[in-house]
Amino acid sequence: MTAQQRRDAILDALAQAAGPVSAGALAGRFGVSRQLVVGDVALLRAGGAAIDATARGYVIRRSRDGLRRQVACRHQAADMEKELQIMVDNGCTVLDVIVEHPVYGQLTGGLDLASRYDVREFIRRSQAAQPLSLLTEGVHLHTLVCPGEEAFLRVREELADAGFLLE
Repeated sequence: MTAQQRRDAILDALAQAAGPVSAGALAGRFGVSRQLVVGDVALLRAGGAAIDATARGYVIRRSRDGLRRQVACRHQAADMEKELQIMVDNGCTVLDVIVEHPVYGQLTGGLDLASRYDVREFIRRSQAAQPLSLLTEGVHLHTLVCPGEEAFLRVREELADAGFLLE
């Protein structure tokens, strides 16, 4: 298999996947190193492929139906799970987390969390690293896709009640 054939196969695998696929899983599937897959994905992105990296692996960016909104939050790292559960419990998908870094500008981390299971898995994996919001004393944004304005307003209200909403 040539490098281009492998990149095409990676793109195919991601397009057919029901959820995120890790670089390690792709490496095993194609008999190459994880680092080679990371490089292949970088080249695919540079060529215009809409591939997002989430904490669970790579996903093809799909169009999302629903209301797309951002919410500004501030909380301690220990409150991250509660904050994310508020969002998914109201039917919203948490696409990302965004912080404003004084040197690098806007930093965005893909999340793609749509259920309590997704949140639990994200929290479990995040035990090995610090959240981006620690760079900004807990201040961050989340991009949400909600089924409607009512769901977004419920999220805002519950975040405010929890003391997480930054206004």
